[in-house]
Amino acid sequence: MPERLQELNNWLVNQLDFGEYEIAPASSDASFRRYFRVSRDGKNLITMDAPPDKEDCGPFIRIGYAMREMGLNVPEILAENIEQGFLLLGDLGSLSYLEQLNQDTVERLYGDAIGALVTLQVRGQDYLELFPHYDRALLMAEMELFREWFLSRHLGIDLTADQSRILDKAFDFLAQSALEQPQVCVHRDYHSRNLMVCEQHNPGVLDFQDAVIGPFTYDLVSLLRDCYIEWPRERVEEWARGFQELAVQSGIIEEKNDAQFLKWFDLMGVQRHLKAIGIFARLNIRDNKPGYLADIPRTLGYVMEVSSRYKELMDLHNLLNDLGIDSNK
Repeated sequence: MPERLQELNNWLVNQLDFGEYEIAPASSDASFRRYFRVSRDGKNLITMDAPPDKEDCGPFIRIGYAMREMGLNVPEILAENIEQGFLLLGDLGSLSYLEQLNQDTVERLYGDAIGALVTLQVRGQDYLELFPHYDRALLMAEMELFREWFLSRHLGIDLTADQSRILDKAFDFLAQSALEQPQVCVHRDYHSRNLMVCEQHNPGVLDFQDAVIGPFTYDLVSLLRDCYIEWPRERVEEWARGFQELAVQSGIIEEKNDAQFLKWFDLMGVQRHLKAIGIFARLNIRDNKPGYLADIPRTLGYVMEVSSRYKELMDLHNLLNDLGIDSNK
């Protein structure tokens, strides 16, 4: 038995007084965290394995408690072992949005997810001191992942000085657009793999430990222009405008301005998708997780489509075309 799994079993038996139980992998994510489902007495629980030399459980615990107080359906924290990096959590089930989304379910599931997002943004105003700010430095660092890991390391492209300046200008424009938006609590990974289908209090919300104070369209574009599932632009914009109505009614934004809102939404998506493409390439190269490469074409397709519609991003669009980068790579 691997050492970490043995330590986890020792914790369950010796410190939590677990009797007979079964343990099996539940999931893993793009970090070093792993999750196991523990079954005993006919009930399921989840254990998180977060090696303390690579992961910090503190934000997960702090933000998890806050989000439950806000009324969101996040896993209940039942026991903590910070020193070893183990948590015992409630189980939100094994059916993700990604597995369940289709033409028949999407309106209900997205309606629930948008409702939960409004709850986060409204009730999160009472918890702002718990979250770091999604500042310019972080926004820019994320986009640099595209340059370093996707263009340079994955594709082997050595940009000229002029080409680098085009990227710099686009990154600056996207960061400025993000910073001028109303700032709210942002989950930061609010998509179909991190939302669980629950019979009651849908959705279950996972992977929230990187939450920040940031642009109010960020989580919305994560949900509607998901790196893992795609919907027609017209339908996405219809859902987005529905969120906009709720945002006005809830006081998240003061007035309804369709053109400004959709521009913020579009540009926020480009920033996020550039970051995601870089992360997918890094997961393959650094972490030996090639499965995410299959999601690059869809994600790059968003960048190319949106950049073709904004004059401020036309140089970026043309650069990617000139480099021979398209959504089939």
